[in-house]
Amino acid sequence: MRELGKLVVISGVIVTLVGLVLWSGLGPKWLGRLPGDIRIEREHATFYFPIVTCIILSILLSLLWSIFRR
Repeated sequence: MRELGKLVVISGVIVTLVGLVLWSGLGPKWLGRLPGDIRIEREHATFYFPIVTCIILSILLSLLWSIFRR
């Protein structure tokens, strides 16, 4: 159980650091603006859902997870 706790803490730190980098604007400019991402703009509201970006990130993270698990 101790190893699982370390893994969760390390994963949380990595996710936090990646989030801070992306939030600061240093991340890639294409992230979140791929063809297929849903964006609806009206007069007083904007709805944005980056579905294609989520799918690609999910695939990449799954591949990384399977590589590091071995």
